[in-house]
Amino acid sequence: MKIPGSTFIVTGGASGLGAATVRALIDRGGSVAVGDLAEPEAGQSERSLFIRTDVCSEADVSALIEACRDRLGPIAGLVNCAGIAVSERVLGRERVHPLELFDRCIQTNLVGTFNTCRLVAAAMADSPESDDDERGVVVNTASVAAYDGQIGQVAYAASKGGVVSMTLPLAREFARVGIRVVAIAPGVFATPMMAELPEKAQEALAQSIPFPSRLGKPEEYASLVCHVIENVMLNGETIRLDGALRLPPR
Repeated sequence: MKIPGSTFIVTGGASGLGAATVRALIDRGGSVAVGDLAEPEAGQSERSLFIRTDVCSEADVSALIEACRDRLGPIAGLVNCAGIAVSERVLGRERVHPLELFDRCIQTNLVGTFNTCRLVAAAMADSPESDDDERGVVVNTASVAAYDGQIGQVAYAASKGGVVSMTLPLAREFARVGIRVVAIAPGVFATPMMAELPEKAQEALAQSIPFPSRLGKPEEYASLVCHVIENVMLNGETIRLDGALRLPPR
């Protein structure tokens, strides 16, 4: 898949990893439709558009797809960055983990990812084939928490574990129409979500990464997304992007 001249949808593209991905795709000559609940951090370019989108809503995602096709052209790729973080022990000091909090995390991170995958893939399946008989590529965002979730991350780890588990069956099914599916499992990155933690906590997390011993940069995530898009042999795999980090129990 070539990025120049191609059109992509990026959910959660208003900030953090998603915003870096939007910038990278536009810098490489692509066009991007941003689906998010918040306005993008930076202004839009002539090759981008913003549509307020709840990824759990079929109507919202369908409207995003329609606007993207009408204003930017056929969709070549989807990058799912929309998500929320939940930190709550199941048996907390003051309460048992609220079921609605667990459900909200699963709905946003897992169901929302599946919702955009199914609808955008249906739109891409009607696109003409490019080189290597390819019609499109989907990049989903998992997390290292899917593999070594910490105490208090049960909802988040479960939601991201579901994203990992969807990767291979989606890739196998979509193969017949020439659509690849890959997931990226980031470690600890310098995002607005991370900025909510105290500075000392951020420093401790950075020092726990073997190499490089720092928080990941959103641009490094975006760079991997671009490589996945361009490398047709990457399919059905979840790639850890974490500097060899393995999360401790707490």
